[in-house]
This record gives sequence, structure tokens and C-alpha cells, in this order.
Amino acid sequence: MQYRRILSLALVAATGLSACSPALDWREFEPEGSGIIATFPCRTDRHARQVTVAGAATRMDMLVCTAGGVTYALAFTDAAAPEGVTAALADLRAVAARNLGAATPVASPVQVRGMTPNPMATRLRLSGLRPDGTAVQEQAALFAKGLRVYQASVVGPSLDDEAVDTFFSGLKLSS
Repeated sequence: MQYRRILSLALVAATGLSACSPALDWREFEPEGSGIIATFPCRTDRHARQVTVAGAATRMDMLVCTAGGVTYALAFTDAAAPEGVTAALADLRAVAARNLGAATPVASPVQVRGMTPNPMATRLRLSGLRPDGTAVQEQAALFAKGLRVYQASVVGPSLDDEAVDTFFSGLKLSS
């Protein structure tokens, strides 16, 4: 699973880079070529890799930072065709749960300004274990606009609901 490897590497890299970061310094910006305005609590690093999502090879870009021991990430990729969007959202949801060994993710509706309605667009709450066996929590928002598929994630040993809500509510798809 290339996606799992890229997420793990990005989380490890971001954790190492966060040692000198202030706790939460929210800033809004529109990453070039992303089609989204995002609010992050720290300075992001950008990574791009070829991954397989829903059986199709694609380039996935990821913005990631860590503040207060919690990693914030926004990944995006493009589906090849309209029918691939739902499959990509379903695959990203399954991978998120599988990465943590989360047997029962709690799903709720997600609304991001400008998103294209899709039955697989969702907000997830997951609890599981890191590869080293330590407990971890994740909240993820999965959504799309047109053929572009997004996954916003917050991962850490414990999550502050207010910080997670600030991160997710700061997502706005540009025209």
C-alpha cells in the first residue's frame, strides 16, 4: 500500500520537524494547484508521490505539519473519471481505518464549502494503534470537488475537538 507508506513517512517527518514549533499558530493559505483554501496551525511541508487509489495509479499531494504532538494533513489527488470519485473516497476511508486497525470508525456527515455532493463524503473518528503499539486517534474528512478527491486528517495520541473543528471548518474549496 503506497498510500499507507507515504502517510506514515509524512507523519514521521512532520513529527521530527515539529520539535521547535509553537503550539497552535493558525494561518490560512491556498496551496498552489490544490483548489482549496486551508487553515493549518503550523507551517506545512509538501510531499508528492505516485500512489494507487481505488486501483488506479495517481499522483497524490500532501501538506502536513505537526503542532503540540498532533499531525495535521491535507492530501489530494484526481480521479480519472467521474465514477472513480466515489471509489476513491471509499478506498481512502478503508485505508484510514486499516492504518490504525480501527475496527469500527464512527462516521458522520461532512460539509465543506464548495464540495460536490457524494454519498461517500464523510467525517470519520478512529481509534487504534501506531505501528509501535502506542494508542492513536484520528479524525478525517473525506470529500471531493469534481474529479479532485481530498482527505483532511488530524492524528495524535489524543485530539482536542476544538482544534480539529478549527482545522476542518477552515477548509474551503476555491472556485
